[in-house]
Amino acid sequence: MTTSPPRYEPGHHLLAGRAAVVTAAAGAGIGGATARRLLEEGASVVLSDAHARRLKESAAELTDAFGADRVASLPCDVTDEDQVAALFDLAVERHGRLDIVVNNAGLGGTAALVDMSDEQWSRVLDVTLNGTFRCTRAALRRMKTAGRGGVVVNNASVVGWRAQQGQAHYAAAKAGVMALTRCAALEAAEFGVRVNAVAPSLAMHPHLVKVTTPELLEELTAREAFGRYAEPWEVANVIVFLASGYSSYMTGEVVAVSSQRA
Repeated sequence: MTTSPPRYEPGHHLLAGRAAVVTAAAGAGIGGATARRLLEEGASVVLSDAHARRLKESAAELTDAFGADRVASLPCDVTDEDQVAALFDLAVERHGRLDIVVNNAGLGGTAALVDMSDEQWSRVLDVTLNGTFRCTRAALRRMKTAGRGGVVVNNASVVGWRAQQGQAHYAAAKAGVMALTRCAALEAAEFGVRVNAVAPSLAMHPHLVKVTTPELLEELTAREAFGRYAEPWEVANVIVFLASGYSSYMTGEVVAVSSQRA
């Protein structure tokens, strides 16, 4: 069975007056969809990405749609602590507050463990897990000082739970993101900040096509009960839920955004 994506839901002002940071927000993937969704729900957003040209294009598009007063951007490589600090400083400087952080930056790839180099392993871990750590730390430091609470939403993956050949580095990193989410949530609860994660199965975007073979994409799509991959905005909808007051009693949770049957 193959189904069509559902109707795109309009915004409901769930995040009016909030200020957000979204990493890896350039382009047509989950980060870009999340930035747009946050804006549609009334938030102001600082976008970041390691790809400066794509970031500039995405920021210009969103500025045209939502206004320059609500959209800012800064290139950021999440493996560089100075760049991470500059990103979060800009968010506070630009909007006077920091309420929502979406840690979307991650790096994948396919390699058999016996052929995987130390560099391949370390690069995926540094972007996906260590980058999430650096940004979560930066967010919690500023949210704790401000004393207004806040929300952090991390992007994990069902691969953090389920084995997949050729994905040992990515699976280890995403499992680490899940563990980091749970531990950070316990610490952040003391100063009123919630930390949760989403774990998508298959959300299609151009970068995934570049790093995944057609055969693997066909196999992964066949596992989905709806017979299709998720649209990036379907994952963004769940991120908005976790960022909003509708999930006020949730912290330390990893929410699967998936229709996988196995």
